Amino acid sequence: MSQTSLSAIRQTLEQGLTPVFLELEDESHKHAGHAGVSHQLKGAEHREDGGVTHLRVRVVATDFTGKSRIERHRIVNGLLQGEIAKGLHAIAIEAKAPGE
Repeated sequence: MSQTSLSAIRQTLEQGLTPVFLELEDESHKHAGHAGVSHQLKGAEHREDGGVTHLRVRVVATDFTGKSRIERHRIVNGLLQGEIAKGLHAIAIEAKAPGE
């Protein structure tokens, strides 16, 4: 697990969403041997910065109020495009508005 990558992801999401709750879980280790992990540029052992390849995001933010599940996922994915380009392979997203 790369603390640097998790820190960068946390900072990106905090700046983009100002969440009231944010939890990140590196699940890369659960996917050893997964087809996406064995690809040359995927997987913690192959990612140049040694960073996260599989991530679970639990986030509550007012920015999600009135938005559909798909819109919420698009927002999170859009904010994490830089990490995706670096080799973040999969993101499980649980995005809610306050009070949900």
